[in-house]
Amino acid sequence: MDRLAAMETFVCVVETGSFSAAARRLDVGQPAVSKTVAQLEARLGTRLLLRSTRGLTPTEAGAAFFERAKRAIEEADEAELAARGAGAGLRGTLRVCAAVTFARLHILPHLAGFLALHPDLDIDVVLDDRNVHLIEEGIDVALRMGELSDSGLTARKIGECRRLVLGTPAYFERQGEPTSPAQLVDHQAVIYSQSGGGSHWVFRRSGSEQAVNVSGRVRVSAAEGVRTAVLAHLGLTLSSEWMFAPELASGEVRQVLQDWQLPGLDLWAVFPSGRLASAKARAFVAYVEQLLANG
Repeated sequence: MDRLAAMETFVCVVETGSFSAAARRLDVGQPAVSKTVAQLEARLGTRLLLRSTRGLTPTEAGAAFFERAKRAIEEADEAELAARGAGAGLRGTLRVCAAVTFARLHILPHLAGFLALHPDLDIDVVLDDRNVHLIEEGIDVALRMGELSDSGLTARKIGECRRLVLGTPAYFERQGEPTSPAQLVDHQAVIYSQSGGGSHWVFRRSGSEQAVNVSGRVRVSAAEGVRTAVLAHLGLTLSSEWMFAPELASGEVRQVLQDWQLPGLDLWAVFPSGRLASAKARAFVAYVEQLLANG
């Protein structure tokens, strides 16, 4: 087996977490995968994987080799793509990470168009409201919202939307509609407990600022749970316009305090540090940018 093929096998083992899963993805027998990794370790003179009852994890040398091997594979793919011409489609597997609700509402329904452009490309979509480790999870590009906590990330802003205070008409009929931020202390808030959420809400109007600490009996760690609680009339919430786009359009939820502004929410395409974004990742990000631009 040539060096590039051996690297592809090793990368697949790390990404899938087991020899058997890598064998299924590569459509070869498990003994062949194990033998390839063993030969690679022998040639390099170092252990690349730690084997335990819980599965396989890269050693320090293995993690470093994984990053370089993946980069070499991506560069080889891009060289082949360039040689075949700009009109050729992408191929292989693209691993994308995004928040659950954003992907469900704004990405997954539109994936067919991207896949049609690249019939030889598969997409693994990792959905998580938390910021997963891009290198450990083998992510090619992540879509993250809000402020980026790691200044070392390679990131590009690709969209933005408003934050709103909203609730259902039934909730406001029962509890009344706040006409100022100060009145929010008399309301039940559904609080999103991930980064970018919380109970401290800051409003601005005409150059002045007003901060409110809201309270509520329901705190949720996933945006899908916030949506469900709000639509069940359990309280109002502070949310991105993206999170409730269908319900805002239908009138199932309503914005309040429209005379006040909240900090906007930025969407970032984030790539693993120290690596050039692959052609697959760049093409996907461009597609998402176009989706958002078209509304």
